Amino acid sequence: MSEERKKEGINIELTEEIAQGNYSNLAIINHSQSEFVVDFVQMMPGIKKAKVKSRIILTPQHAKRLMKALVDNVNKFEDQNGVINDIDNGQSLPLNFGGPTPLA
Repeated sequence: MSEERKKEGINIELTEEIAQGNYSNLAIINHSQSEFVVDFVQMMPGIKKAKVKSRIILTPQHAKRLMKALVDNVNKFEDQNGVINDIDNGQSLPLNFGGPTPLA
């Protein structure tokens, strides 16, 4: 990378609408040979129908970089705040959208 490019950095715009974010308490991850698809879902207690709030499509390389970044950030969080208790008691959610069982 050229010195000029390093000095420029990346200019990322974050609009007000996107900055508000979407709440998600379930992620459904599917993949093909060329891409990963992550659907972020908001489930409400006692309601069997849930809505996908956001879908992100990633290349396999970017999915792996995201995984590493998440692991790094979870480790940093736990170093500062203590271990995050995993509430998964071995039961997977009874969801089947025609693809693989949800993994996260």
